[in-house]
Amino acid sequence: MSRLRLNDHMAIDPTTKARVLYDGDCAFCCKSVELLKKLDWLRRLDYVNVRDNSQTLLRQPPVAGAPLLEQMHVLPRDGLKLFGGYHAVRWLAWRFPLTWVVAPFLYLPGMTYLGQRFYLWIARNRFKIVPCEHGACNIPGR
Repeated sequence: MSRLRLNDHMAIDPTTKARVLYDGDCAFCCKSVELLKKLDWLRRLDYVNVRDNSQTLLRQPPVAGAPLLEQMHVLPRDGLKLFGGYHAVRWLAWRFPLTWVVAPFLYLPGMTYLGQRFYLWIARNRFKIVPCEHGACNIPGR
């Protein structure tokens, strides 16, 4: 299997895709993933339900210990840094041709502060925005 060489310590399998980590028990999150899949014309992403305990990725750094049920996260191909919330949205905006035009505006002064606050409000209220099937959604206590 060929590998793309980054440096002497690590290499990335060229078939590895960035991963979107989402709450598979959240109807709003699942709808969001459906939209992301439609925008992902270039098929650059894989999607990981963080409630699926069989996913070994969830027990490895930098994913292990992250607040995965509180906000969506993106793990880029290199697996070195985990982006959550608004930072994940900004990262994703550069990956979809339809959102390239808005991506630069997500970096304007003050947008990180406002974007993260808005993102966290949506995340906290997501069960009200799109009700869960059978009313069974919840975020387990920490």
